[in-house]
Amino acid sequence: MQTLSVALGERSYPIHVGAGLLDRADLIAPFLVQRKVAVVTNPTVAALYLDRVTGVLAREGVEVVRIVVPEGEEHKDWRTLNGIFDALLEQRCARDTTLIALGGGVIGDLAGFAAATYQRGVPFVQIPTTLLAQVDSSVGGKTAINHPLGKNMIGAFHQPRVVVADMRTLETLSERELRSGLAEVIKHGLIRDAAFFGWIEAHLDRLLARDPEALEHAVVRSIAIKAEIVGQDEREGGLRALLNFGHTFGHAIETGLGYGAWLHGEAVAAGMVMAVDLSRQLGYLSEADSTRIRSLFERAGLPTAVRGISPARLQQLMRLDKKIKGGRVHFVLLERLGMALLRADVPTGAIDHTLSRLAA
Repeated sequence: MQTLSVALGERSYPIHVGAGLLDRADLIAPFLVQRKVAVVTNPTVAALYLDRVTGVLAREGVEVVRIVVPEGEEHKDWRTLNGIFDALLEQRCARDTTLIALGGGVIGDLAGFAAATYQRGVPFVQIPTTLLAQVDSSVGGKTAINHPLGKNMIGAFHQPRVVVADMRTLETLSERELRSGLAEVIKHGLIRDAAFFGWIEAHLDRLLARDPEALEHAVVRSIAIKAEIVGQDEREGGLRALLNFGHTFGHAIETGLGYGAWLHGEAVAAGMVMAVDLSRQLGYLSEADSTRIRSLFERAGLPTAVRGISPARLQQLMRLDKKIKGGRVHFVLLERLGMALLRADVPTGAIDHTLSRLAA
């Protein structure tokens, strides 16, 4: 087991990564205010892991409320959130009940937002079971639900008490979900660590084959990059915005195609290719680096363009992006491999050119 930390003073918390950690009640028990938890999950993850997690906690004398919600990004909404609140109230869960998110990014976002708002805030724990959740969404305290007009538009910053990432849960992940998670792994290399990007290129076949050593290295390095950034800028005043590389385009793609049509990592992959194209146009990236990056996404089996949504519609949706300040969209671009920057003055013509090539 490897343990990392998000350094936020009194609200700092550990992130444990290793094999077989679902059986380690001792990693969670110290963070429980009292011996009652509510586990939020979906039907697929429940069938695989809910009995196991419940049993481990029950043996430590912990009462477990089970809350199983519908699966998929299209259910990350008020209705599902209210269903969680209904269950918490029916089971008389008080402010000292800890919510546990057992699942991928959708479950983490939903359970985290429920924890941030139920009785004005209760503790929660992240047990991410997808690659994307382990390397990205379970770390950093962003929680949210979607709005029909935009992804993650209603939410709160609410940090978990602990994150427990069991690498063996990736063995049951679908091929599509694995590839989706790799998009966020690649992102961390692109924005912060050129050597890690090179490592991903060299070991992509091992990652796709689910080699345990390679996957654990990718997860740990990704978490380390994100934890360092969050520790410096928890609420996205500046530096943390770099983690949104590809997300301005990606969130617009998810909203425009309909939540659930593409997985988050698929949309962000296409969004990163668009951001790379912008970076090349503006003179930051060479043609060779741009081609190199696109080639890696293609090798990973991820989308590098989008069909079914017009450039005009994408631009309309991007104007609802959370990174808009003073009426201008702030784009995360690559200054070079391993170094990102934020720009609010991207020429409209450059955006039009990128979308004309990569969206239709």
